[in-house]
Amino acid sequence: MTHDAQSALLRAALDAAEHGWYVFPLRPGSKRPALHGEQSCPGTGPCAGGHRKWEERATCDPDRIRATWSHGPFNVGIATGPSGLLVVDLDVPKDKGSSDAPTGAATFGALCERAGHAVPTTYRTRTASGGSHLYFTAPTGIRLTNTAGTVGELVDTRAWGGYVVAAGSLTPAGRYEALCGPETAALPRWLQSILRPAPRAPQGPSTAVPGQSSRYADVALTSETRNVAAAQLGARESTLFRAARALGRFVAWGDLPRHVVEQALQEAGEAAGLSASECRSTLRSALNWSITHNQTRRGAA
Repeated sequence: MTHDAQSALLRAALDAAEHGWYVFPLRPGSKRPALHGEQSCPGTGPCAGGHRKWEERATCDPDRIRATWSHGPFNVGIATGPSGLLVVDLDVPKDKGSSDAPTGAATFGALCERAGHAVPTTYRTRTASGGSHLYFTAPTGIRLTNTAGTVGELVDTRAWGGYVVAAGSLTPAGRYEALCGPETAALPRWLQSILRPAPRAPQGPSTAVPGQSSRYADVALTSETRNVAAAQLGARESTLFRAARALGRFVAWGDLPRHVVEQALQEAGEAAGLSASECRSTLRSALNWSITHNQTRRGAA
């Protein structure tokens, strides 16, 4: 790679840092971090007090960035969590020969429409694979993490614990390119409500008190059903999704039958103005996810 290309990558890293985004080097021509792993950590320099991972070593300091990129034509990674970002990754089907498979952009557009909003205007990049990244300012006071398929098929998100490849980086598949100015919009409330973790059940003794868990589940079912039925335009589907995620754990723990939860939330969703098919689709995906991820009751031995 030429010196000009190396200079361009340094400029890309400095540009990202100027917007408060924390960067770290990726291997030349790759999407993988160029920093050493824990097994090969020398225990010196930044790691003198213990191994520091890429998220901890990402920086906005221009002097550190210049020093790092002087050693090679590194691609640029943006650590989304420290940068205060949530990035929506809209991918394309792996089988590009199938014209019937929807793209992540199409799925996300449909979700925005169902939430009663246009696709947000915010900073976005084109990825090397032909997908796109939408950058949003993450809400304060909430620690969002990465998701894969939670929002929709081929729609992933990157927040704490994740990173994205910055515009200007180059891989064998192509270049990452900025599609507009770097102004980032706030994360939409309807999307935040889908991504926000379901509230935890109260921690109790390792041995459940007979009847206590089922009584709590009944109260939760009543409360969530009421919330869904009262949801306003623009928040109906996200409220239904969040309710199903919250109640799915009680199905996994045997406190509520699945058909009871589905029937109650289906009726509440339709009462709020959603179609029957919209309710069924949202309930199926949200309950399946929640049941899969709540097989062990919290607080159990």
